[in-house]
Amino acid sequence: MSEKIVILGVFVADTAYRADRAPRMGETILGNSFALGPGGKGSNQAVAAAMAGGDVHFLSKLGRDPFADMALATWEKAGVTPAVSQHDDGYTGAAYIFVEEATGNNAIIICPGVGGTIAPADIDAQADLIGTAGVFVTQLEQPMDAAMRALELARAGGAVTILNPAPAADLPDGMLGLCDYVTPNETEAEELTGITVTGIDSATRAATALRKSGAGAALITLGENGVLFQDGERSVHVPAFNAGLVVETTGAGDAFNGGFAAALARGGADPVEAVRYGCATAAISVTRPGTAPSMPSRAEIESLLAKEG
Repeated sequence: MSEKIVILGVFVADTAYRADRAPRMGETILGNSFALGPGGKGSNQAVAAAMAGGDVHFLSKLGRDPFADMALATWEKAGVTPAVSQHDDGYTGAAYIFVEEATGNNAIIICPGVGGTIAPADIDAQADLIGTAGVFVTQLEQPMDAAMRALELARAGGAVTILNPAPAADLPDGMLGLCDYVTPNETEAEELTGITVTGIDSATRAATALRKSGAGAALITLGENGVLFQDGERSVHVPAFNAGLVVETTGAGDAFNGGFAAALARGGADPVEAVRYGCATAAISVTRPGTAPSMPSRAEIESLLAKEG
Protein backbone atom coordinates (compact mmCIF):
# COMPACT_ATOMS: atom_id res chain seq x y z
CA MET A 1 0.00 0.00 0.00
CA SER A 2 1.23 3.48 -0.89
CA GLU A 3 1.79 5.69 2.15
CA LYS A 4 0.79 8.79 0.16
CA ILE A 5 -2.19 10.69 1.55
CA VAL A 6 -4.18 12.85 -0.87
CA ILE A 7 -6.67 15.29 0.62
CA LEU A 8 -9.22 17.29 -1.37
CA GLY A 9 -10.64 20.39 0.28
CA VAL A 10 -10.45 24.13 0.63
CA PHE A 11 -8.30 26.59 2.50
CA VAL A 12 -9.92 29.49 4.30
CA ALA A 13 -8.38 32.17 6.47
CA ASP A 14 -9.87 31.89 9.95
CA THR A 15 -10.94 35.14 11.55
CA ALA A 16 -11.56 34.13 15.15
CA TYR A 17 -13.41 36.31 17.64
CA ARG A 18 -13.53 35.38 21.33
CA ALA A 19 -16.30 36.86 23.49
CA ASP A 20 -18.41 36.00 26.51
CA ARG A 21 -21.39 35.33 24.26
CA ALA A 22 -22.56 35.73 20.68
CA PRO A 23 -24.31 39.00 19.79
CA ARG A 24 -28.02 39.01 19.06
CA MET A 25 -29.19 40.19 15.66
CA GLY A 26 -28.75 43.98 15.45
CA GLU A 27 -26.56 44.05 18.56
CA THR A 28 -22.91 45.09 18.85
CA ILE A 29 -20.82 43.77 21.74
CA LEU A 30 -17.18 44.07 22.73
CA GLY A 31 -15.06 40.97 22.20
CA ASN A 32 -12.16 39.76 24.31
CA SER A 33 -9.68 38.96 21.51
CA PHE A 34 -9.19 38.47 17.78
CA ALA A 35 -6.89 36.19 15.82
CA LEU A 36 -6.23 35.63 12.12
CA GLY A 37 -4.89 32.27 11.04
CA PRO A 38 -5.02 29.43 8.50
CA GLY A 39 -8.07 27.18 8.33
CA GLY A 40 -10.50 25.26 6.13
CA LYS A 41 -11.39 21.66 6.94
CA GLY A 42 -9.39 20.10 4.14
CA SER A 43 -6.36 22.27 4.76
CA ASN A 44 -6.53 21.66 8.51
CA GLN A 45 -6.72 17.92 7.93
CA ALA A 46 -3.75 18.07 5.57
CA VAL A 47 -1.69 19.96 8.15
CA ALA A 48 -2.74 17.54 10.90
CA ALA A 49 -1.83 14.49 8.81
CA ALA A 50 1.52 15.95 7.77
CA MET A 51 2.40 17.00 11.33
CA ALA A 52 1.51 13.44 12.39
CA GLY A 53 4.12 12.10 10.00
CA GLY A 54 2.13 11.56 6.80
CA ASP A 55 3.26 12.13 3.20
CA VAL A 56 0.44 14.55 2.38
CA HIS A 57 -0.64 16.14 -0.91
CA PHE A 58 -3.41 18.74 -0.77
CA LEU A 59 -5.66 19.35 -3.77
CA SER A 60 -7.45 22.72 -3.95
CA LYS A 61 -7.75 26.17 -5.54
CA LEU A 62 -6.54 29.54 -4.25
CA GLY A 63 -6.87 33.16 -5.28
CA ARG A 64 -3.86 35.47 -5.62
CA ASP A 65 -4.05 37.46 -2.42
CA PRO A 66 -2.55 37.63 1.08
CA PHE A 67 -4.73 34.75 2.27
CA ALA A 68 -3.28 32.56 -0.50
CA ASP A 69 0.21 33.52 0.67
CA MET A 70 -0.82 32.42 4.17
CA ALA A 71 -1.99 29.06 2.81
CA LEU A 72 1.24 28.34 0.95
CA ALA A 73 3.35 29.30 3.96
CA THR A 74 1.24 27.11 6.25
CA TRP A 75 1.62 24.06 4.03
CA GLU A 76 5.35 24.59 3.61
CA LYS A 77 5.86 24.78 7.37
CA ALA A 78 3.83 21.62 8.01
CA GLY A 79 5.36 19.63 5.15
CA VAL A 80 2.24 19.46 2.97
CA THR A 81 2.81 19.20 -0.80
CA PRO A 82 0.31 21.52 -2.54
CA ALA A 83 -1.45 20.39 -5.72
CA VAL A 84 -3.26 23.70 -6.19
CA SER A 85 -4.00 26.21 -8.90
CA GLN A 86 -4.18 29.98 -8.33
CA HIS A 87 -6.73 32.27 -9.94
CA ASP A 88 -7.08 36.01 -10.47
CA ASP A 89 -10.87 35.95 -10.86
CA GLY A 90 -11.77 34.90 -7.32
CA TYR A 91 -10.72 35.25 -3.70
CA THR A 92 -9.17 32.80 -1.29
CA GLY A 93 -11.74 31.62 1.22
CA ALA A 94 -12.36 33.05 4.69
CA ALA A 95 -14.26 31.98 7.81
CA TYR A 96 -15.89 33.84 10.68
CA ILE A 97 -15.40 31.90 13.92
CA PHE A 98 -17.08 32.89 17.15
CA VAL A 99 -15.52 31.25 20.23
CA GLU A 100 -17.40 31.33 23.54
CA GLU A 101 -14.80 32.34 26.10
CA ALA A 102 -15.98 30.21 29.04
CA THR A 103 -16.33 26.90 27.16
CA GLY A 104 -14.23 27.10 24.01
CA ASN A 105 -17.29 26.09 21.97
CA ASN A 106 -17.65 27.68 18.55
CA ALA A 107 -19.99 28.76 15.76
CA ILE A 108 -18.66 29.22 12.22
CA ILE A 109 -19.60 30.83 8.88
CA ILE A 110 -17.48 29.74 5.87
CA CYS A 111 -17.09 31.53 2.53
CA PRO A 112 -14.96 29.14 0.42
CA GLY A 113 -14.16 31.66 -2.32
CA VAL A 114 -12.50 30.18 -5.40
CA GLY A 115 -12.32 26.86 -3.57
CA GLY A 116 -16.06 26.70 -4.08
CA THR A 117 -15.52 26.43 -7.84
CA ILE A 118 -13.58 23.15 -7.74
CA ALA A 119 -15.21 21.03 -10.45
CA PRO A 120 -14.99 17.43 -11.68
CA ALA A 121 -12.72 18.64 -14.51
CA ASP A 122 -10.25 19.90 -11.90
CA ILE A 123 -10.35 16.48 -10.26
CA ASP A 124 -9.76 14.69 -13.57
CA ALA A 125 -6.70 16.90 -14.11
CA GLN A 126 -5.26 15.37 -10.91
CA ALA A 127 -6.29 11.79 -11.73
CA ASP A 128 -2.73 10.47 -11.60
CA LEU A 129 -2.16 11.92 -8.12
CA ILE A 130 -5.47 10.66 -6.74
CA GLY A 131 -5.12 7.26 -8.41
CA THR A 132 -1.78 6.58 -6.72
CA ALA A 133 -2.87 7.53 -3.19
CA GLY A 134 -2.77 5.04 -0.37
CA VAL A 135 -5.33 7.06 1.59
CA PHE A 136 -7.74 9.63 0.14
CA VAL A 137 -9.71 12.09 2.28
CA THR A 138 -12.36 14.64 1.41
CA GLN A 139 -15.06 16.73 3.07
CA LEU A 140 -17.96 18.80 1.73
CA GLU A 141 -16.66 22.39 1.72
CA GLN A 142 -15.95 22.13 -2.01
CA PRO A 143 -18.76 21.23 -4.45
CA MET A 144 -20.34 17.81 -4.01
CA ASP A 145 -19.76 16.67 -7.61
CA ALA A 146 -16.03 17.27 -7.23
CA ALA A 147 -15.93 15.21 -4.03
CA MET A 148 -17.90 12.43 -5.72
CA ARG A 149 -15.56 12.32 -8.71
CA ALA A 150 -12.50 12.27 -6.49
CA LEU A 151 -13.88 9.38 -4.43
CA GLU A 152 -14.54 7.47 -7.65
CA LEU A 153 -10.96 7.94 -8.84
CA ALA A 154 -9.52 7.10 -5.45
CA ARG A 155 -11.58 3.92 -5.16
CA ALA A 156 -10.59 2.90 -8.71
CA GLY A 157 -6.94 3.38 -7.77
CA GLY A 158 -7.23 1.21 -4.68
CA ALA A 159 -6.93 3.93 -2.04
CA VAL A 160 -8.48 3.70 1.40
CA THR A 161 -11.21 6.34 1.18
CA ILE A 162 -12.36 8.60 4.02
CA LEU A 163 -15.32 11.00 3.85
CA ASN A 164 -15.72 13.59 6.57
CA PRO A 165 -19.30 14.72 5.74
CA ALA A 166 -18.89 18.28 6.96
CA PRO A 167 -20.56 20.65 6.76
CA ALA A 168 -23.69 18.50 7.02
CA ALA A 169 -25.47 17.98 3.69
CA ASP A 170 -27.56 15.47 1.81
CA LEU A 171 -25.29 13.03 0.00
CA PRO A 172 -25.87 11.85 -3.57
CA ASP A 173 -26.85 8.24 -4.15
CA GLY A 174 -23.83 5.98 -4.13
CA MET A 175 -21.42 8.30 -2.32
CA LEU A 176 -21.30 6.32 0.92
CA GLY A 177 -20.67 3.19 -1.13
CA LEU A 178 -17.37 4.73 -2.25
CA CYS A 179 -16.23 5.28 1.35
CA ASP A 180 -14.22 2.85 3.42
CA TYR A 181 -14.73 5.19 6.38
CA VAL A 182 -17.26 7.95 7.04
CA THR A 183 -16.53 10.25 9.99
CA PRO A 184 -19.47 12.49 10.97
CA ASN A 185 -19.91 14.24 14.30
CA GLU A 186 -23.20 13.99 16.20
CA THR A 187 -24.93 16.71 14.18
CA GLU A 188 -23.76 15.37 10.83
CA ALA A 189 -24.72 11.81 11.79
CA GLU A 190 -28.25 13.00 12.57
CA GLU A 191 -28.42 14.86 9.25
CA LEU A 192 -27.42 11.71 7.37
CA THR A 193 -29.50 9.16 9.28
CA GLY A 194 -32.34 11.00 11.02
CA ILE A 195 -31.15 9.53 14.33
CA THR A 196 -30.50 12.06 17.09
CA VAL A 197 -27.10 11.21 18.58
CA THR A 198 -26.98 11.86 22.32
CA GLY A 199 -24.68 9.09 23.53
CA ILE A 200 -23.06 5.75 22.76
CA ASP A 201 -26.30 3.83 22.13
CA SER A 202 -27.71 6.33 19.66
CA ALA A 203 -24.29 6.70 18.01
CA THR A 204 -24.24 2.94 17.54
CA ARG A 205 -27.64 3.06 15.83
CA ALA A 206 -26.49 5.91 13.57
CA ALA A 207 -23.32 4.02 12.67
CA THR A 208 -25.35 0.96 11.78
CA ALA A 209 -27.57 3.08 9.53
CA LEU A 210 -24.57 4.58 7.75
CA ARG A 211 -23.13 1.14 7.11
CA LYS A 212 -26.47 -0.05 5.75
CA SER A 213 -26.34 2.93 3.39
CA GLY A 214 -23.06 1.69 1.96
CA ALA A 215 -20.16 2.92 4.11
CA GLY A 216 -17.55 0.30 4.92
CA ALA A 217 -17.17 1.61 8.46
CA ALA A 218 -18.66 4.50 10.42
CA LEU A 219 -16.84 6.61 13.01
CA ILE A 220 -19.15 8.91 14.97
CA THR A 221 -17.06 11.58 16.69
CA LEU A 222 -18.53 12.55 20.05
CA GLY A 223 -16.31 15.38 21.25
CA GLU A 224 -15.24 14.87 24.86
CA ASN A 225 -16.92 11.44 24.78
CA GLY A 226 -14.53 10.06 22.16
CA VAL A 227 -15.49 8.11 19.05
CA LEU A 228 -17.88 5.26 18.28
CA PHE A 229 -16.31 2.96 15.67
CA GLN A 230 -18.29 0.33 13.81
CA ASP A 231 -17.39 -1.89 10.88
CA GLY A 232 -18.68 -5.26 9.77
CA GLU A 233 -16.98 -7.05 12.64
CA ARG A 234 -16.79 -4.69 15.63
CA SER A 235 -18.59 -1.89 17.38
CA VAL A 236 -16.13 -0.17 19.71
CA HIS A 237 -16.29 2.96 21.83
CA VAL A 238 -12.89 4.66 21.95
CA PRO A 239 -12.76 7.15 24.85
CA ALA A 240 -11.29 10.61 24.44
CA PHE A 241 -7.86 11.44 25.84
CA ASN A 242 -7.21 14.16 28.40
CA ALA A 243 -4.17 16.11 27.28
CA GLY A 244 -4.77 19.16 29.48
CA LEU A 245 -7.02 22.19 29.82
CA VAL A 246 -9.32 22.74 26.82
CA VAL A 247 -8.59 26.11 25.24
CA GLU A 248 -10.51 25.85 21.97
CA THR A 249 -12.41 23.04 20.25
CA THR A 250 -12.25 24.58 16.75
CA GLY A 251 -10.44 22.16 14.47
CA ALA A 252 -10.68 19.15 16.79
CA GLY A 253 -12.56 17.12 14.20
CA ASP A 254 -9.98 18.04 11.57
CA ALA A 255 -7.19 16.99 13.92
CA PHE A 256 -8.93 13.64 14.43
CA ASN A 257 -9.38 13.02 10.71
CA GLY A 258 -5.81 14.00 9.89
CA GLY A 259 -4.36 11.84 12.65
CA PHE A 260 -6.60 8.92 11.69
CA ALA A 261 -5.52 9.18 8.03
CA ALA A 262 -1.84 9.36 8.97
CA ALA A 263 -2.11 6.23 11.09
CA LEU A 264 -3.91 4.29 8.35
CA ALA A 265 -1.39 5.36 5.71
CA ARG A 266 1.52 3.84 7.60
CA GLY A 267 0.15 0.43 6.66
CA GLY A 268 -0.90 -2.46 8.80
CA ALA A 269 -2.60 -0.25 11.39
CA ASP A 270 -5.64 -1.74 13.04
CA PRO A 271 -8.51 0.69 12.39
CA VAL A 272 -9.36 0.93 16.09
CA GLU A 273 -5.74 1.80 16.89
CA ALA A 274 -5.89 4.40 14.12
CA VAL A 275 -9.00 5.82 15.81
CA ARG A 276 -7.04 6.05 19.08
CA TYR A 277 -4.26 7.86 17.21
CA GLY A 278 -6.81 10.31 15.84
CA CYS A 279 -8.30 10.83 19.31
CA ALA A 280 -4.86 11.58 20.74
CA THR A 281 -4.23 14.07 17.93
CA ALA A 282 -7.52 15.84 18.65
CA ALA A 283 -6.94 15.84 22.42
CA ILE A 284 -3.67 17.73 22.06
CA SER A 285 -5.08 20.15 19.49
CA VAL A 286 -7.83 21.43 21.80
CA THR A 287 -5.29 22.50 24.42
CA ARG A 288 -4.06 25.19 22.01
CA PRO A 289 -5.74 28.11 20.25
CA GLY A 290 -6.35 28.14 16.53
CA THR A 291 -6.87 25.37 13.99
CA ALA A 292 -3.87 24.53 11.80
CA PRO A 293 -1.41 26.03 14.35
CA SER A 294 -2.80 23.73 17.05
CA MET A 295 -1.97 20.47 15.26
CA PRO A 296 0.52 18.33 17.21
CA SER A 297 3.64 16.56 15.96
CA ARG A 298 3.97 12.80 15.63
CA ALA A 299 6.29 12.77 18.66
CA GLU A 300 3.68 14.57 20.80
CA ILE A 301 0.92 12.20 19.71
CA GLU A 302 2.98 9.09 20.37
CA SER A 303 4.06 10.45 23.75
CA LEU A 304 0.42 10.87 24.80
CA LEU A 305 -0.46 7.38 23.54
CA ALA A 306 2.44 5.89 25.48
CA LYS A 307 1.40 7.78 28.61
CA GLU A 308 -2.20 6.60 28.37
CA GLY A 309 -1.20 3.02 27.55
